Amino acid sequence: MKRKTSGALSAILFATGLSLASAGYAAPAHKHDGHEAHGNAAGETMQLNAGKKWGTDESLRKSMSSIRQAVAASLHEIHENRLKPAGYLALARKVEGEVGNIVANCKLEPKADAQLHLVVADLLSGAEQMAGKIKKAKRQDGAVKVIGALEKYAAYFDDPQFKPIAH
Repeated sequence: MKRKTSGALSAILFATGLSLASAGYAAPAHKHDGHEAHGNAAGETMQLNAGKKWGTDESLRKSMSSIRQAVAASLHEIHENRLKPAGYLALARKVEGEVGNIVANCKLEPKADAQLHLVVADLLSGAEQMAGKIKKAKRQDGAVKVIGALEKYAAYFDDPQFKPIAH
């Protein structure tokens, strides 16, 4: 006998699946497109490509710009410590969604991809803090971590339209 699943239950199951999938992306190291990527463990630092910024693709540029815009729109409230938990949660979900898009559409060469995974690890770690998933961490510190990841992206990836957030 075939059961029908309600729309609400389907949405919950889908969200749970996304949540579990994004938890896998937050792991310190994982496989991606046949090569090993590295999380932001102690001692790992960003590197340029023989003195030049790493290449990007349209999907990456669009998602990073979207994250930047969302954070910039809340920056004053973050600085003033006035952003409510719901605001941090919305930012966290935005970051997680855009990271999901980046990971799903990753078309960088392996060395650039490995560098991008350092940025992604910081984005997801910051999103976890903003979402309140790390009990002893301040949500505001999560936003600071995301801003730091955006600064790394601007410094190490060739995206002429992207400007780090002035703060």
